[in-house]
Amino acid sequence: MPADRTSTAPAATPGDHRPGPDAPYGPHAPDVIHNIGYRHYDGPRLGRGYARRSLFVQSLRGAYGLGRSAKSKVLPMLLLGVMCLPAGIMVAVTVVTKAHSLPLDYSRYAIYLQAVIGLYLAAQAPQSVSRDLRFRSVPLYFSRPIERVDYVTAKFAALAAALFLLTATPLVILYAGALLAKLDVADQTKGLAQGLLTVALLSLLFAGIGLVIAAVTPRRGFGVAAVIATLTLPYGAVSALQGIAYVQGHESAVGWLGLFSPITLIDGVQATFLGGTTSFPQDLAPTTAAGGLYLLVTLATVAASFALLMRRYRKAGL
Repeated sequence: MPADRTSTAPAATPGDHRPGPDAPYGPHAPDVIHNIGYRHYDGPRLGRGYARRSLFVQSLRGAYGLGRSAKSKVLPMLLLGVMCLPAGIMVAVTVVTKAHSLPLDYSRYAIYLQAVIGLYLAAQAPQSVSRDLRFRSVPLYFSRPIERVDYVTAKFAALAAALFLLTATPLVILYAGALLAKLDVADQTKGLAQGLLTVALLSLLFAGIGLVIAAVTPRRGFGVAAVIATLTLPYGAVSALQGIAYVQGHESAVGWLGLFSPITLIDGVQATFLGGTTSFPQDLAPTTAAGGLYLLVTLATVAASFALLMRRYRKAGL
């Protein structure tokens, strides 16, 4: 006779947490604890600092497509090349013609290539935050030791660092070319320092504006269009009004009008405090008082952007 195979399950013992073969199931079944084999972790707890650094590195790498598909690398690397190409041409011209100065000041370089910076920001700001919001993965971040301020700080710092890398790399190329052309080392070092301060301030300002817009518009296409519009429309309007004010003889108004556009804010700061010239009509520069207000408005905009992101993610983390 074959053995009976219907009752081969071992009976439950008092120390066993598994239910016996005749244990009841359903809403009235007794509560039991199931050991499903997870191993207890006894290693070090790396905590919030490590999580914040990891999120920063991951976001910075993502801004250049590193760790992502080959298609994701094309646009950021192409824009980085476009940013560096004019610097290489300027260096070649300076060396060949044996000029006594570079064709363009360090602090003006990013102002002239603002369109490229705007395209990069429009592409990468939504990529940094929109997907987390659209796919509702933000609560997963906050379920770990990371907190809201850690998430916002890491994303803000990562995009600002990516923009700084985009804008500072051509300045380093200019500096290396100036030294090859045997220009004055002290003057070039001072100019490089002024240029780096300009692009650092620009990176913070643009990163804050771009992230706020992207966090409000989770759909990436809308975010791209909104970032481009926010950077280009005010600049066009301010430039037109400055031209009209200059033609009508209101030269003092030219400097004050620059307060209403992100790129003219940076232009006014570098012209007032970093020894550059502006793109305003006839190179008119703000007065010292106006320049101080330019700097104050720029820093206030950066702080307000961070505060708005904190407010946005108070609800997004629920």
